[in-house]
Amino acid sequence: MEGQIVHYRRGVRTQRRYQMIVKVPGVDNKDKAKALMNKVVVWKSPSGKEIKGVVSNIHGNLGGLRVQFEKGLPGQSIGTKVSLN
Repeated sequence: MEGQIVHYRRGVRTQRRYQMIVKVPGVDNKDKAKALMNKVVVWKSPSGKEIKGVVSNIHGNLGGLRVQFEKGLPGQSIGTKVSLN
């Protein structure tokens, strides 16, 4: 299953580098998003490195996923694809 990184998880004045918001096609409500809890998410960099994360919670009412990564992702990762296992 594939998803797309939408943005960092952030507040008005803060940005959490290790947490990203991921949107998965076909997941459009809270119930479908809860089914993906604790899945492993992998982002591949252009150089071939893999950074892994885990779906920690849902984000909002429209099926966004909050993903906690082991390392902070660069800004270039926004808009790129991730794989959910």
